[in-house]
Amino acid sequence: MNDFYTNTYNPDVLSCLANLSNDEVFTPPEIVNKMLDMLPQELFSDKTVTFLDPATKSGVFLREIAKRLINGLEGEFPDLQERVEHIFRKQLYGIAITEMTSLLARRSVYCSKFPNSKYSVVKFDDAEGNIRFKRIKHAWRGEKCAFCGAAKSEYDRDEALESHAYEFIHTTKPEEIFNMKFDVIIGNPPYQLSDSGHGMSAKPIYQHFVRQAKKLNPRFLAMIIPSRWFGGGKGLNDFRAEMMADKRIRAITDYENANECFPGVDIAGGICYFLWDRDNKGACKATNIVNGEAFVSERVLDEFDILIRNSRSIPIIRKVTARNEHSMKQQVSSRKPFGLATTERPMQTGDIILRWQSGEGPYSRRLISTGSEMIDDYKVITSYAGYDHAGNPGKDGKRKVFTKIDILPPGTICNETYLVIGSYKTMVEAENLVVYMKTRFFRFLVSQFMFSHHITKESFFSLFKTLQSRGQTKSSMPSTA
Repeated sequence: MNDFYTNTYNPDVLSCLANLSNDEVFTPPEIVNKMLDMLPQELFSDKTVTFLDPATKSGVFLREIAKRLINGLEGEFPDLQERVEHIFRKQLYGIAITEMTSLLARRSVYCSKFPNSKYSVVKFDDAEGNIRFKRIKHAWRGEKCAFCGAAKSEYDRDEALESHAYEFIHTTKPEEIFNMKFDVIIGNPPYQLSDSGHGMSAKPIYQHFVRQAKKLNPRFLAMIIPSRWFGGGKGLNDFRAEMMADKRIRAITDYENANECFPGVDIAGGICYFLWDRDNKGACKATNIVNGEAFVSERVLDEFDILIRNSRSIPIIRKVTARNEHSMKQQVSSRKPFGLATTERPMQTGDIILRWQSGEGPYSRRLISTGSEMIDDYKVITSYAGYDHAGNPGKDGKRKVFTKIDILPPGTICNETYLVIGSYKTMVEAENLVVYMKTRFFRFLVSQFMFSHHITKESFFSLFKTLQSRGQTKSSMPSTA
């Protein structure tokens, strides 16, 4: 038993598991320990401190906490067995997300998937120990779950199948799950559930775990979640506002490339983990990691409407916004510039041209009710889907922002595949914008506001509108850094 906690295994089975799933991501032990390093280390020398992982998968959080407690409580409990009994019975608790992960977690923590067996390092009276799993049903309200928003068509399943109705967030009284208070809540919650019934759309759910954990009012809360909430979006706008305004978030570490945190896992927009300290408000230590290099700053998170991930960009953004000029966001089109979905295709005949992903063809002007004022302008477009995905560089080792930049002539429109970045009466003005969009300055600032593989109006928040008057030439473009 002593060797299990003191010897270093190579390879670590939990490191291997961390690479298996892109849906419910297992956390590598190295990342878990970085998260534990954020906590006051005296917690691991206090026999009264309680820990909860509300979304247990591999059991790695509880296992790594146990290692630290075993070392930290040696003076309090010189006898190793007495120490382990106290830690596992009175300090460590978990709520598994599936029956399978409950068995895996118990095997990782207790050395036996059944903690009432003779193989368990601590013998409990039941087969769960302090790592519980309870099959929960979704609370259907119409076609959605009232708690998590899951689609009834997708998750109203036979009892033999996993429902993904996670116990921690499917209750209004989470304190009654264990009927106790917790000092530290830490974990890696599930990230999303299908909300369409056809696998075409997913709804984020990790924010529910964060909010539910805060309801329990622990001293410390640490979770690792997608960074997409930095920019808000689908179901996350209110959550973003709450998080950015919460001065109890004292540290946040953000990986623009999720692969640097979860090797082999593709999570668009990156991944982050944070520390929430109930009793100590103040500035946040923000760490942005790019290609293994860490950029650190102390700052408030809500200086801007969107959380700026890269501290190096903040002085630039401050200078840009201090000019009090019109933001480019005001001229960029909505997701469907002309009200046409990605699936819209050209017709047999028409009086205008429709550009879609694979070509162009005739279309009827009279069917356009959105963006009709732009039809006869020169339109600068870019693909709605950005080049970058999960912050990964291209094959040439360079990171790119825009998949495509082009100019549509008068009489040509586009479907949802593209955004219109600006529309002008002259070709010269459109060409000026294209030149501006190809500068490193422009692409750098847009990249600071991209938290998924899509480019939206919000991505142009920090860029000012340079083409103030008609008829400018390329030589009148502003200088860029």
